[in-house]
Amino acid sequence: MKFSTRTRYGLRAILEIALNNSENGIYQKDIAANQNLSYKYLDHIINSLKVAGLVTKAGGRRSGYILACKPEEITIYDIHSAFEPGVCVVDCVSENYQCQRKDICALFGFWGNLNRQFVEILKSTTIQDIMNEQSKLGELVQTTLCK
Repeated sequence: MKFSTRTRYGLRAILEIALNNSENGIYQKDIAANQNLSYKYLDHIINSLKVAGLVTKAGGRRSGYILACKPEEITIYDIHSAFEPGVCVVDCVSENYQCQRKDICALFGFWGNLNRQFVEILKSTTIQDIMNEQSKLGELVQTTLCK
């Protein structure tokens, strides 16, 4: 399974917003610069995240973006769902696909189980978890630079 560019950039944008401590939020131009993303492409990403109810404007028209929920309430699955209709490791376990071999294929159950486990990992990992990892990396970099 490969994540789309939109999903990967959406994750990066959400993390950038979550790590920002300003009550006025973070401006889209700053997210684009910090994450080395095209401003125009990021506009589509931010719009999808707003429609999904994951980010919002901090205040008026000239404010930046903030999370619409607490970081521990936003899962990787939520972000993925803002860009993709579902998770499917192989076509034969897709809801919209009628596999002709599913009753005689030992792999059908394997793929279905793998898909369920994958979804569970996405649903059990929050932005707060990723923020914690980012914090550890920052501490590691800081420790290395101070030596």
